[in-house]
Amino acid sequence: MTESSQEYEQLDVIAVGAHPDDVEVACGGTLARLVQLGYKVGIIDLTDGEPTPLSPGPDVRLEEARQAAETLGVTKRITLDMPNRALFDCFEHRVTLAKEFRKYRPSIVIGFGDKTPMASPDHYQAMQITDAAVFYSRLCKWPDHFGDLPSHIISKQLYFRLAFEPMHHAAPSGHITMDISETLETKLESIRCYETQFPAEKAYVYDRVKSFAMQVGAEAGYQAGEIFYPTRSLGTSDIVKTLQG
Repeated sequence: MTESSQEYEQLDVIAVGAHPDDVEVACGGTLARLVQLGYKVGIIDLTDGEPTPLSPGPDVRLEEARQAAETLGVTKRITLDMPNRALFDCFEHRVTLAKEFRKYRPSIVIGFGDKTPMASPDHYQAMQITDAAVFYSRLCKWPDHFGDLPSHIISKQLYFRLAFEPMHHAAPSGHITMDISETLETKLESIRCYETQFPAEKAYVYDRVKSFAMQVGAEAGYQAGEIFYPTRSLGTSDIVKTLQG
């Protein structure tokens, strides 16, 4: 039986992480705010994050991810069957993710935008897989790999950074700061769902995430913010309206 995109609810935004908790740490406040604004938001984790030191097994980590998604209010969370710790950009993984984009037809995809030195190399592989899948999603005449799933053009792609990664110089196309003043606490609550990843001895993570959000927000005149890098320069036909928000 072949699949059709009509079987799946369309999402406005999909955020892609390598592991459960990546998206919450990077852009959980933005996703929660978009939900408040009425948008349909999805999360795709490329792996289940297992094995991991303090988790007794995949079921526990998946339940944490479910609770975190519920906290943020997202419409759909999907966990793909790619290998944690051994995630590599390859054709099969590109096609697997592109199929999800074709099913749920997002306008915007958000994902990793750089290497994370001294952290998991899966993150950079996730970036490359996501970049390729955004492109593969729009290609036609490829029934051997996509069956009846029609091609889908993703309008915009944004890169995020993990909230406790060092700040780098802005990308050539600049950056965008999302106001998460109303959802910073929701973001922190979603991260707290991952008790296996952030036990008591790692409580400092919450202070770092909060401090980062407040610093980023202050630079744009907000109480708290999250920063994103567009893959292409953003334009406007009314600069006054755009600058006034």
